[in-house]
Amino acid sequence: MDILSRIHGPEDLKDLSITEMDELSEEIRRFLVQHVSRTGGHLASNLGVVELTLAIHRVFDLPKDQLVFDVGHQSYVHKILTGRKDAFDQLRQKDGISGFPKSRESEYDAFDTGHASTSISAAYGLAKARDLSGKDYEVVALIGDGSMTGGLAYEAMNNAGRDKTKLIVILNDNEMAIGKNVGSLSQHLSRLRTKQGYLRSKKLVKESVARHPGLKPLYNAADKVKNRIKYMVVKGILFEEMGFTYLGPVDGHDIKALIEVLNEAKMLKEPVIVHAVTTKGKGYAPAQMSPVEYHGISCSASDDITWAKAFGEALCALAKEDPRIVAVTAAMADGVGLSDTSIPEKRIFDVGIAEEHAVTFAAGLAKGGMKPCVAIYSTFLQRAYDQIVHDVCLTGLNVVFAIDHSGLVGEDGETHQGTMDTAFLSHIPGMTLMAPCDRTMLEKMLPFAFDLNAPAAIRYPKGTCQRLDPSLTEEAPVLGKSVIVRESQNKTGIPVTILSVGDRLMSALQAASRMEEDGASVRVIDVRFIAPMDKETIRPLLQSEELIITVEEQIYSGSFSMQVRSFASEEAARAQITALTLPDAFIPQDSRKNGLHEFSLDEEGIRSAWKRYKESRAEKKE
Repeated sequence: MDILSRIHGPEDLKDLSITEMDELSEEIRRFLVQHVSRTGGHLASNLGVVELTLAIHRVFDLPKDQLVFDVGHQSYVHKILTGRKDAFDQLRQKDGISGFPKSRESEYDAFDTGHASTSISAAYGLAKARDLSGKDYEVVALIGDGSMTGGLAYEAMNNAGRDKTKLIVILNDNEMAIGKNVGSLSQHLSRLRTKQGYLRSKKLVKESVARHPGLKPLYNAADKVKNRIKYMVVKGILFEEMGFTYLGPVDGHDIKALIEVLNEAKMLKEPVIVHAVTTKGKGYAPAQMSPVEYHGISCSASDDITWAKAFGEALCALAKEDPRIVAVTAAMADGVGLSDTSIPEKRIFDVGIAEEHAVTFAAGLAKGGMKPCVAIYSTFLQRAYDQIVHDVCLTGLNVVFAIDHSGLVGEDGETHQGTMDTAFLSHIPGMTLMAPCDRTMLEKMLPFAFDLNAPAAIRYPKGTCQRLDPSLTEEAPVLGKSVIVRESQNKTGIPVTILSVGDRLMSALQAASRMEEDGASVRVIDVRFIAPMDKETIRPLLQSEELIITVEEQIYSGSFSMQVRSFASEEAARAQITALTLPDAFIPQDSRKNGLHEFSLDEEGIRSAWKRYKESRAEKKE
């Protein structure tokens, strides 16, 4: 029986039998494998929450009740159940449905998410707004145990537990973030999985005390008994100590048990945490056996080496030679290329989803004489801005930041685009910010950064990492110095300089050749250093060139291009500055290739900038 075809909204679940819901679970898994394999996206995490999502929609009355996802990469089943099933052919595509909750996409998406550890804070805010406005609805946060390694989750729990606001937190415990979870919380949850339900045990003990008159004084001292029971029944009962009633653990794939425990949570008038144990990749053998590999899948495979892998191999080679070099990452070892390195395990620190801690921990390592490299995606490094300023740069510590996924990242959309790191790093006093044009330059910049004895960052994009012609990278990095990689052969044309940042160099060189055919005399410069800017090289160009084109994968505000324009103003420049950057906007999902073309950051876009200038120049002469 095709049950899924009859599901158009959560109300269609209400009258299904448990057997029918079990059948629906399997249909949804087949649907996910079929569609996500074609479009790409987060597969294993969604396969693991099928029954849990069905139970949530069966018990709660969405969209009146509010469901807040943590990260949101596990919201595909929720989207299927809330009228978006037919849109899955365009999942994560331009103008298609997002791979994350989006309130503008559906009234069922209570809160926009894409980063970890935010759900309890947001849900607590919604719950307080409900109470202050005198309304009546449930607020539910669905958070994975990986996200529970982030401090923000505990800040929210501490606040909500003290306040005793009615709030339901569902802990989806699959022992994974993207990779295997780390730290003492993971060990604590592991112990909880082996225990019987705490509330049932507490009830039995209190009834036993009541039946024995000799224990009457102990029974009357119920508060003290409760505390003793907690520590006898569940070791380290963290959640109850934070003010949350703990329910579980419950099998996250048993729909009947899930419905029962969620209904029990609804009856309570206080903060509740429901501990559901699930299996990431459930029901699809490849994903269940390799949940890391199938966490997020691409619709197109490639054997080309990525920037992440190139970084990992380069760092590994340096660490073999220098025992002081250590790596720090925040639950992203695989993503940033550190999973397969041969750096000794004791010198790779995965601190969990805790970017703030990662940076300050690295500062401590540096102060203690080590050479730490913090490898984090651009979009997640935003979370540690104060630590970069206060704990690293203010003291001038030699912490190296390897900033992966800088620029456009594609299908994950607004929450994951790495478009702001130049803006929030380049203005910090003492920070050196570099952008390699290819793999060879990345390999040269890493040891240079470690030798600086000062804060340094290297930003590079997602995707394939090439080696360009060796002549382009033969000069070693020199602090604050750019390199002229192409001088024009056409000495009579209109003088133009292209200032290329990072891997835009190949597009700049290709455009330069075509521009010369069209009457330009083109010089191409590999910027290399965003901060400090090479004013010595740029100053004479401001007076000698007619046009300077800057090309970088970064929003304009705070960009290298903006710095060049500011410097040009100071120098009363003759040259016209055309800045090819990303717009000052949150950039929606699309492939990186399409984005580079749309925002004129490819060869065609650079040539178009030249053509516009040439046409404008001709009009002025007329």
